[in-house]
Amino acid sequence: MPLLQDRKAFSRRPDRSLGWAAMESKQAAAVARALATCAADAAGKVVGPLSPPAELMPFPSPFRRRATIVDILKLLLAWIAALQLCYLLATAILITLYSGIDPPATVLMAYRKWTFGWAIQAPRPLSLKKVPRYIRSMLIAVEDGKFYEHHGIDFEAFQRAREINKRLGKPLYGGSTLTMQVARTLFLVPVKSYARKYLEVLTALELEALLPKDRILELYFGYAEWGKGLFGIESASHKWYGRDISALSRDEAARLIALLSSPIKYGPDTLQRNGILRERYRYLSARFDPPAQSAIVTETAPPLSPEPGADVETESAAEAPAAD
Repeated sequence: MPLLQDRKAFSRRPDRSLGWAAMESKQAAAVARALATCAADAAGKVVGPLSPPAELMPFPSPFRRRATIVDILKLLLAWIAALQLCYLLATAILITLYSGIDPPATVLMAYRKWTFGWAIQAPRPLSLKKVPRYIRSMLIAVEDGKFYEHHGIDFEAFQRAREINKRLGKPLYGGSTLTMQVARTLFLVPVKSYARKYLEVLTALELEALLPKDRILELYFGYAEWGKGLFGIESASHKWYGRDISALSRDEAARLIALLSSPIKYGPDTLQRNGILRERYRYLSARFDPPAQSAIVTETAPPLSPEPGADVETESAAEAPAAD
């Protein structure tokens, strides 16, 4: 083959570049002759594919390898951005629907059923007007005192939780607002991770943008986890006391609200075994239960709520070691 005869014509350039635009004239001529010969041979017989000499093969270089890694990272980031956009669009559509209808189920319910095999009781969503005003105040007092002031995120709560976590030596508190808890209940799972916290913040901002505050609070009372397979305060009231929440005493309501920090391990009659639940119950009784006010010293500030999945067996924030 003339292509092999003209192999010496392909000389490597000193700068190692073998791009077609940079070929020397004798290299271009050698390629032209080889192509012409192959075309002539093809007219009379079948020939194999044209393979360029080794001198024309591209050389691997560190620059080429770096470019490949960069391309992979760009593709990965593009996929992450696409998945995030899909999540935000899906949640935005569902949140818009939830402004007028009650969710038939939540991601948390599905997670508890399919991961743990729990029997899930159908939730009993109710209008916020049917929740006594003092129960609403109890919830806001211990879970999110600035609920009607912030836009889904309370940076002061984040800072306070960070300081207490530092004193305790473990990430027990997360500074989640009521809106963030609703976002987690409706669309996420209680697994501690930065990715979940990030999505929780984004979804909370969506909730605040698309729903009024009262509807967010209404969704909390209707779908918050209150026991093993138990969701919503009305279901919890019937489970533990056999009646609607409108018929609960203040002490019973205080027990149900205090239970929110650890509703799986404890019940209203066993919350005294845990320091954090006991602290929350004491605070609510002192502030909202008149018969108990004379016997309990009023707390100066409400206790924080642990993150879901946190080890609430640890000491309470009030009993945490003082900062140096």
